[in-house]
Amino acid sequence: MPRHVAVILDGNRRYAQENGMPKLEGHRKGIEKIGEMLQWCMDSGVRELTLYCLSTENFDRDQKEVDYLFKLLRDKIKSFSSDKQIHDNKVRIKVVGRLSLFPDDIRGEMEKVMGETAPYTDYTLNLAMAYGSRAEIVDAVKNLVESGEEITEDALGDRLYVTSDVDLLIRPGGEKRISNFLLWQNSYSEIIWVDALWPAFSKEDFDGCLSEFKNRQRRYGK
Repeated sequence: MPRHVAVILDGNRRYAQENGMPKLEGHRKGIEKIGEMLQWCMDSGVRELTLYCLSTENFDRDQKEVDYLFKLLRDKIKSFSSDKQIHDNKVRIKVVGRLSLFPDDIRGEMEKVMGETAPYTDYTLNLAMAYGSRAEIVDAVKNLVESGEEITEDALGDRLYVTSDVDLLIRPGGEKRISNFLLWQNSYSEIIWVDALWPAFSKEDFDGCLSEFKNRQRRYGK
């Protein structure tokens, strides 16, 4: 069973189009899927889940769409403070990325929920927002150089936004690329492409990914 699963949340707008919804409604459906995915992971024994919610490139989309995404993310993060699923299961929430790109009110909600869940150690939910893996590596290198510490793989890895390696990367939506997501952490992950769009991604789809993962022989380059 994978310990750390990462998912690229792809296909929200296509889902809306295919189901006769306004384009922005697809993003709401995608956000609603987060709680389900977290529960499936916990039920399966997965301890860490990283979700690619918003890339730095997404900030270049139409301003109306960006503003709507900001509202959805603000409301979702705020809801974690009173979410029984989070607190009953001791889920630590980490929002990772260049958070300075967000308005002050959203950053405030991020910092609040991260502080509230910081003592939890049973599960971890990483939400990658304003995220790009190349930027993450650059920031880690700068931090390491400024520290004066010897530059090693372990030292650099400890300064990444997400410090643990990914075991299983899932990309719904039918695309077959990793889109600048966890380039360092995915060095030896198993990658599974799923045709289902993210809002339509089901428990059966997830179970199928776990089954395929367990049937693969991981060699780590050996």
